[in-house]
Amino acid sequence: MDKTLRLIVLPTIVATSAVILVGLTLYTAYFGVFPDGIQRSAHLLLVMVMVFTMALQSSLDPESGDHRGPKAILARLWIAMALTGAAVAIGHQLWNFDAINDRYGAITPYEIFFGSMLVVALFDACRRTIGWPIVILASLFLCYGLLGAYLPDPLAHRGYSLKRVASQVYLGGGGIFGTPLGVSATFVTGVVVLGALLEKTGAGQVLMDFATALTGRMRGGPAKAAVVGSSLMGMISGTAVANVLTTGPISIPLMLKSGYRKEAAGAIEAVASTGGQLMPPVMGAAAFIMAEFTETSYLTIAKAAFLPAVIFYAVLLAMVHFEAVKHKIPILRDAESVTDWGSILRNSYLLVPLPVFISMLLNGYSIMLSSFWAVVASTLVSYLNRPLALTPRRMVETCVSAAHAVIPVALACGAAGVIIGIITLTGVGLKFSGLVVALSGGSLPLALVLTMFTCLILGMGLPTAAAYILVATLVAPALVNLGVSLLAAHLFVLYSAMLSSITPPVALAAYAAASISNGNPLKIAVLACQFGMAAFAVPYFFVYDPAILGIDVTWVQIILSFVTAILGGICASAALMGYFKERMNVLQRLLFAATAILFMNSDWRIDLAALVMFTALVFWASRPAILSAETITEPGANRADFIQKGNPK
Repeated sequence: MDKTLRLIVLPTIVATSAVILVGLTLYTAYFGVFPDGIQRSAHLLLVMVMVFTMALQSSLDPESGDHRGPKAILARLWIAMALTGAAVAIGHQLWNFDAINDRYGAITPYEIFFGSMLVVALFDACRRTIGWPIVILASLFLCYGLLGAYLPDPLAHRGYSLKRVASQVYLGGGGIFGTPLGVSATFVTGVVVLGALLEKTGAGQVLMDFATALTGRMRGGPAKAAVVGSSLMGMISGTAVANVLTTGPISIPLMLKSGYRKEAAGAIEAVASTGGQLMPPVMGAAAFIMAEFTETSYLTIAKAAFLPAVIFYAVLLAMVHFEAVKHKIPILRDAESVTDWGSILRNSYLLVPLPVFISMLLNGYSIMLSSFWAVVASTLVSYLNRPLALTPRRMVETCVSAAHAVIPVALACGAAGVIIGIITLTGVGLKFSGLVVALSGGSLPLALVLTMFTCLILGMGLPTAAAYILVATLVAPALVNLGVSLLAAHLFVLYSAMLSSITPPVALAAYAAASISNGNPLKIAVLACQFGMAAFAVPYFFVYDPAILGIDVTWVQIILSFVTAILGGICASAALMGYFKERMNVLQRLLFAATAILFMNSDWRIDLAALVMFTALVFWASRPAILSAETITEPGANRADFIQKGNPK
């Protein structure tokens, strides 16, 4: 009986829920969304059913331990209770949607109980899929809402009863069923379905083949392929961990084969995959949430994020190159090897859904409708190749794959909704922003450093979407108050929250990379921060030089800002790694660092001075290699011949 339940019944429930989830998303993308309360409630209910069904399936697995013992039975009882509580609480929202709306937030005694059950079930689901950090953080905010009256100033508030907190968190659109969950139920799911289809049809492999072919003959080629491939795959997956698990099995073994250390290979993949969340046109879930928070069109956000994303990857490529120089990583492919561009071009038709998606966005269609037609295009092109054709079975598998990717986003958005509900209720967001401004003394550079540090701390262990929601509510207003534009402020905190994926001690992307490279997760996280350190400077560039965002400026300003930002990133990379063509001395490193700081300024005269310094430093740092190349000119000459001719050095 247990075997039938585990292998047939429960997987069928999961698959059915996944198909309904995807079907509901595609239906509403074409025909229009249901009222917020219905759309979001149905979305969360399906996600909770899948999570607890999979938990029950796991508890019945004989390999998981004593699956018939008292502890396993109690665990299954708890799973059943949590699922029942969630189903009842969310079902009440669905069934009594009109009546609840008519009461304008007034809550009944049994709804307080329902709300409490839903919070407990939601936190348990988060614990199982995302981990403890977001559960602990949301629990602290709940306690703050209930007990904040007993705290000292400036954090104290007048205090709120369980009834008032439950009303804020459970009813209406300001808590669990708020904007973040709405974004997950509409925009995110549609794009995730598109990503799952692209991976299923082989489009992801085409992108990786293209990246490998492009960088195969470069020094450190496999690492550069990981960087390019992750930037391209970010257009599909949009999450750091998913990106690592997609591109990592291809890129990390290649890096290890070419001579990279296990930790270095994992770190490069972790940083490259983290940046994929910033790469338009798809980006990550946080970008869709940003569109709602800033009341800006997604297309505007994608345009603004494009150049910073390119800068991020250009700087990372520089770091990877200097790492290859430092450790003398050889070129993996010889000059005689031939790239099979014909095969790549023949399979490029699998990428047709991406231009469909982009062109529809550019023509003013909604994200949902654009993703719907891109999904249709992906389905149709799959039939051009029989092995890749989306048969009914493969369609169900795609739905399950997409649902698995949606689960952590939806749960994170639900838990983040609890946090936002308490922040809105207590007004602590304004207090926190005021605290940042006060601590910085009104100094923008200090405020930016404090903001980034806060984002890294609050974002540890959280998915980027949840981390962004939290910091956008707490600290982004502080930057706006100091004169930073709304879009630049939100992109700054998004970058900072995103980089928490590689920040120790809780670095989700680093841990995912460690599972592939077999390296030490903490060492990978530390190295990832080193490789990503220059990229940490990218947000400061577009705060001080908003032309990089491409908003209300001329093309000349955009190009100048873009080029100087990349040059500044290269300077910072060289200073950090201590290598250019060869090992640099301390003075050269300090001068490269100073040049990087000069490039951050938006004044063209300072940029010109920085460019002169950069040119001189490049010549100086390259001079030993040039002299070496000029001295050894005879065919077949080597270092031994050189020494024999009386040159001991």
